[in-house]
Amino acid sequence: LLFQILGAVILGFGIWILADKTSFIAVLQMSSPSLKTGAYILIGVGALTMLMGFLGCLGAVNEIRCLLGLYFTCLMIILLAQIAAALVIYFQKETLKVELSNIVVDLIENYDPSDEDKRNLQDAWDYVQTQIACCGWTGAKEWENNEILRNKSYAEYPCSCSNRSKDLVEGRGFCNLEDPVNVTATYADWPVHEQGCMDGVEEWLKDNLGIILGVCSGVAVIELLGMILSISLCKNIHSEDYTKVPKS
Repeated sequence: LLFQILGAVILGFGIWILADKTSFIAVLQMSSPSLKTGAYILIGVGALTMLMGFLGCLGAVNEIRCLLGLYFTCLMIILLAQIAAALVIYFQKETLKVELSNIVVDLIENYDPSDEDKRNLQDAWDYVQTQIACCGWTGAKEWENNEILRNKSYAEYPCSCSNRSKDLVEGRGFCNLEDPVNVTATYADWPVHEQGCMDGVEEWLKDNLGIILGVCSGVAVIELLGMILSISLCKNIHSEDYTKVPKS
């Protein structure tokens, strides 16, 4: 039952990544095929874990050694895959960071509130900037590369970057500077947050690192306990009676 619940959680997490449209996850999954692939892998692992939970229960109740062996093998494969994924993320973190930076910078440069095809992606990024109280990936200067703002001599700025509550009511698109006569305006003249979203995301990860590691460790411990219990049950089963297996 515990592994069926765990499988349901993993399955739900994968579905949430694909369905989320209003957070930083949405920006990534709409821009990066690798995250979509990861979400499908999570859905597959979740479904497999639920199936394993069922097989483990069936093998334990009916004392079927082959089912318990299959349960142990699948658990070991998933655990090794999780360790491998963690190592890949750790050793490739700089590469992932560069890829993420490229995704966000491209989004900022091509941001256009009138483009309905990119509405969900742009709304997701506006949501990130509003919630984290940040502007751009490394800073507001990146918005100077936006084609629309360049054509308007930076007399406008992204509303979701603003540090004024009245601009956040709109929450998307561009807001006008109060002094439109200033044709030499730069990002430094905008009433926006100075912190880039990269710093905000890193701060969030640091603040929640304990929770993330705790959840990952808990999942690994549960899987190890399942492997130990399945081996113990296999040793205690001296003979198998396959007539106990339910007929479909």
